[in-house]
Amino acid sequence: MIEYENLYKSNQKLFEEYCKSFEDFLQSGWFVLGNQVSEFEKEFASFVGSKHCIGVASGLDAMILAIDALGLDQGSEIIVPSNTYIATIMAIIRNGMKPVLVEPDILTYNIDPQKIEEQITSKTKALLIVHLYGKPAKMDVIQQICQQHKIALLEDCAQAHDARFKDRQVGSFGIGCFSFYPTKNLGALGDGGAITTDDDDLAEKLKALRNYGSHQKYNNQYLGYNSRLDEIQASFLRKKLKLLSQITTHKRKLASLYLKELASSCYILPSQDPDCFDVYHIFNIRHPQRNQLREYLLHSGIMSEIHYPIPPHRQKAMHGYIQGKYPISEEIHNTTLSLPIAFFHTEEEIYQVIDKLKRWQA
Repeated sequence: MIEYENLYKSNQKLFEEYCKSFEDFLQSGWFVLGNQVSEFEKEFASFVGSKHCIGVASGLDAMILAIDALGLDQGSEIIVPSNTYIATIMAIIRNGMKPVLVEPDILTYNIDPQKIEEQITSKTKALLIVHLYGKPAKMDVIQQICQQHKIALLEDCAQAHDARFKDRQVGSFGIGCFSFYPTKNLGALGDGGAITTDDDDLAEKLKALRNYGSHQKYNNQYLGYNSRLDEIQASFLRKKLKLLSQITTHKRKLASLYLKELASSCYILPSQDPDCFDVYHIFNIRHPQRNQLREYLLHSGIMSEIHYPIPPHRQKAMHGYIQGKYPISEEIHNTTLSLPIAFFHTEEEIYQVIDKLKRWQA
């Protein structure tokens, strides 16, 4: 069986260092907001190319706190892609803001820049874009739109660690929101997240918001949260960050095999753009008979995933928050299939997947 993901195997190369990190952490006696978090924040900020990094408890919290820190009026509108994972939209709603969904480009699956401006109103205060599957969005056009209309730019980078647009790391264009969920390319051994920004005042506010709204113990300046990156997870992430370029290179190599060998197949493959350095957190193909294809692969000993089977506007939790029809999003969600492309997968395994895909007759 070729598994879709196996976190034991994906992290095996770092086990010895993780064990040493845990021993050091335990002996330090400092378990919350200690040296490991502050050092990771410095290292990750440097990696992204931002002045500041603020470690928080999860990727969802990163977006919730980032929006909160902007201090927008209740009911403000925030533009977001219609085919994102539901957490992106939840962050907007949790802040009392109105999500305004914009359809993606059917080729890139990222928000279509040509459709953004027609949704901007006097109530639009921010644009929350998503670098879906590890492909950077068109950040030059998007930055220009935000500057022209004087709206804040936030980036959901949960799937895009090390992804670059025109050689610039995602998370450095606006306020970057990262997840370190274990399956991510830069995954911890539990939940974790971070926010990156060049804004000194915003960074200070975020540091307080994550810690009950306090810079000083028992002195609370804001109505804050308990959302701190765990010290132990920060220590693990510091080790894995050193391995991230190797993870990226490996996954891009596996992706290149799929792209080359399936180029003339019946599947719709990820688009390629010289301006985009994709990191393939997810390698997705599309086919109108996706469910039958997935069943065939499973019977052939190959596991796959669907990211995501239900579009946000059809989720029960979004009832009353989202109106309208989103046919492009529907098409993507109904046809997408994610193939194995984890750090532990070998080229030989990917060739086995390719062979089965070539043999399938719809």
